[in-house]
Amino acid sequence: MSDDICLVLTTCPDRETAERLSAMLVEQRLAACVSAGSEVTSTYPWQGRVECESEIPLTIKTTRARVGALKQELVAHHPYDVPEILVVPVSDGLDEYTQWIRDWIQ
Repeated sequence: MSDDICLVLTTCPDRETAERLSAMLVEQRLAACVSAGSEVTSTYPWQGRVECESEIPLTIKTTRARVGALKQELVAHHPYDVPEILVVPVSDGLDEYTQWIRDWIQ
């Protein structure tokens, strides 16, 4: 259903980018909440080399109906050529919290 809750996971190269993207997504009502985590170290292959970089993980709370627009905005405003964007459906949650997400997004 279009009002099903989803988590969208991404990473940012620094705290400033994380804060800028988080504010943009909430202001545009593409997300009800974005949680920025502590710095992590990501190891991954890129252009024939193994890279090891510090990143800030974001957990974005939204609805299925907003995922497409949210992905477009992330791609348009993210500094990475290919940003991590993973969509995780939420099968259950506190009714009052999931309704709060829906109320902000709609």
